[in-house]
Amino acid sequence: MQPVCGPSVNKILVQTTAIRRHVNADGKNLIIRRNLTQNPDAFARNHQIQALLEKYGIAILPITIVDGIITKQGGYPTFQEFSNYLHQDLSRARVH
Repeated sequence: MQPVCGPSVNKILVQTTAIRRHVNADGKNLIIRRNLTQNPDAFARNHQIQALLEKYGIAILPITIVDGIITKQGGYPTFQEFSNYLHQDLSRARVH
């Protein structure tokens, strides 16, 4: 996984952050992004995540959960996937 900052910017993480801010600002939905090094408790408390990490290791990350159901593993959701998960137009959150 590449960081947002550093010698090269990961455009997927920049877009994910923009979508998260946009969605959380409208108050209809909530996107929470957890990081294994900063929030290990969140990973340990979730039995689904714990089982996947034990079986596949960190290569399974990132994992997307929507309403308690794992919807994606091993990659960040695309712009369209975020739109589909949230059932809304996110065009105002698009980063160019």
